[in-house]
Amino acid sequence: MKARVKWVQDRTFLGESGSGHSMVMDGDPAGGGRDLGIRPMESLLLGMGGCTAYDVVEILEKSRQDVEDCVVELEAERAEEIPKVFTKIVARYIVTGRNLDPKKVERAVLLSAETYCSATIMLGKTAEITHEIEIVDTAE
Repeated sequence: MKARVKWVQDRTFLGESGSGHSMVMDGDPAGGGRDLGIRPMESLLLGMGGCTAYDVVEILEKSRQDVEDCVVELEAERAEEIPKVFTKIVARYIVTGRNLDPKKVERAVLLSAETYCSATIMLGKTAEITHEIEIVDTAE
């Protein structure tokens, strides 16, 4: 996997992925940024959310669950002092589908958190990560 980050100006950077996608990252105006893009640490948190959501959907589909939607809401706390690593992350999964088996949804979240999601496992080295699950049944 490759990536490239190029400084544009002030505290604005252009991130380019090896797969050819780009994103603008910028800082808070108080820190010299112009608020033109996502903060680098926000992108890290979003990466974790995308990684685990991907896993959960894939595991549920392989388990023959009729999953229609998966949203992961993340809330993180950071250390007060530099390096301001994540110290606590709450991942709230809202999984929607028809007649979903709660045990299979819970299993999918745990498999992602403990085995498959590299981002969650890496961030778990500095942060306490907890998971909450809400199932929305559209069969009713």
